[in-house]
Amino acid sequence: MKKIFLLLTFFSATHLFSQENAHSSMLFSSLNKKSISQLFAFYKAYPNSTLGEQARTQAWELINLYRDQPWDTLSSLLIPDIHLMGLVSLINGPSKIENRALSKQHLLQIQQFSSHLANRKLEGFNTLDKERVVQLPTEQIDLSRAMLLFSYDESSPDFEEKILQFEATLDLMALQILAYLPKNATALDKIRTINQFIFFEQGFRFPPHSLWAQDIHTYTFLPSVLDSRKGVCLGVSILYLSLAQRLDLPLEIITPPGHIYIRYKGEKGLRNIETTARGIHLPSYHYLGINTRNLQKRTMKEVVGLAFINQASVSWQAGHFDKTIDLYKKASLFIHDNPLLNMLLGYNHLFVGETDKGTALLKTIVGKPFDHACTHERTPEDFIQGKVDGDSIRTLFTSVDDSRESIVRKKDLLQSVIKKYPLFRDGYYQLGVCYLQLSQLEEAYNTLLSFHKIDNSHPVVEYYLSMLCLKKYAYSSAWKHFYRCQKLLKQRKHSPYCLKQLAQGLRQAYPDPLRHKEAFFKSD
Repeated sequence: MKKIFLLLTFFSATHLFSQENAHSSMLFSSLNKKSISQLFAFYKAYPNSTLGEQARTQAWELINLYRDQPWDTLSSLLIPDIHLMGLVSLINGPSKIENRALSKQHLLQIQQFSSHLANRKLEGFNTLDKERVVQLPTEQIDLSRAMLLFSYDESSPDFEEKILQFEATLDLMALQILAYLPKNATALDKIRTINQFIFFEQGFRFPPHSLWAQDIHTYTFLPSVLDSRKGVCLGVSILYLSLAQRLDLPLEIITPPGHIYIRYKGEKGLRNIETTARGIHLPSYHYLGINTRNLQKRTMKEVVGLAFINQASVSWQAGHFDKTIDLYKKASLFIHDNPLLNMLLGYNHLFVGETDKGTALLKTIVGKPFDHACTHERTPEDFIQGKVDGDSIRTLFTSVDDSRESIVRKKDLLQSVIKKYPLFRDGYYQLGVCYLQLSQLEEAYNTLLSFHKIDNSHPVVEYYLSMLCLKKYAYSSAWKHFYRCQKLLKQRKHSPYCLKQLAQGLRQAYPDPLRHKEAFFKSD
């Protein structure tokens, strides 16, 4: 009887062992053999098995794929214990830094086996000194190191460790992307692979408006973007550029007004990368508008300054104008002699009662269009001429959200301002926009027409008036405003796609009266 029991126990254990082997074999065969995270996760699950050892070996082969000197001190690194997002499958979603902190040993080893990444050649990678970063030429800026340095207080005891923790994440992300690439990968291969990895495998997304509108800086700075997997256009672009620097992928940084995207310029043309839409290519004309005649190209150093500008916008909306001024001054360390930055800084000096400083800054841009724009800013000019005061300028920047109530609130404030300052042009413009948002087209038309009567040289106002006249079936007036807009844009050598669309709509509704030009314009 005892022998039978021992035999049953033996066969039962053998059966269970056989089942486990079958399960592990099936699981191993289903792994993506180019996924470092999957291979290390399998090794963690089956560390003492032949397949587990094979998985670990294959993972290290992927890490060593582009190294001239393979990293072979494998036994000293406990890679399955590294708790980094997406790269080791111990993690099932975004994690906070305190939950995924690596030991000093891990950080040093990750630095060593990532030493072949291209950003190691940059001077900016080899400094933890903020002042040194400010002095570096833009071609030596390591964007991730710069962003992380300015995300934390250098007096903090764990200042360096926090930076190294997030850089380890970026290094492992870059190594995983390299593992997916062929040996002689082209720039377009790298772009496709980065897109697939960060937008689909890692799930980075543009946050809902209700989140980013109030805390845009949260979704701009690199640590928050990495932890939440959510970022506004600037935040995800910074992540993308940080990986591109590690992968030796040269990208250009483009900033239409209020936006940023990146692009690759190759022999066959431009490949735009829209980071708010999973890296898709949109034609460049998509980013141009009536008042945007060209697309500004930024430097890597200026991107750091743009992050401070985003942060300043939050302080501005909160009414913390002193802090806003400090942030704009930090931005100016990276973005030199920028008229837009001078204008924003000038406004905030007005808001804190420093009228002389604000006036001096605003005078530098009066009557001068920004290089990318077709017309100059009206508010600085109106302020200098006494047509508006600083408190009324603040009304222009009253934030609105998706609610009708917020738009109505801003509309009411603007009406009060215009009553006090009836020649304040941007007051009429912003009020007209509020009416458009409220679908009150007649009120929008009358308000923008008031702007036109004061100043008929603003192409955007003429464009809106043409569209509104078209909706009112006032075709003759629609054509007049169209041609005025077109004439103003030609002065800046600009012919945007949206204006061509408007012309097409007008022609479908009413014959082009250009051949009767003298009669057409004599009453305007």
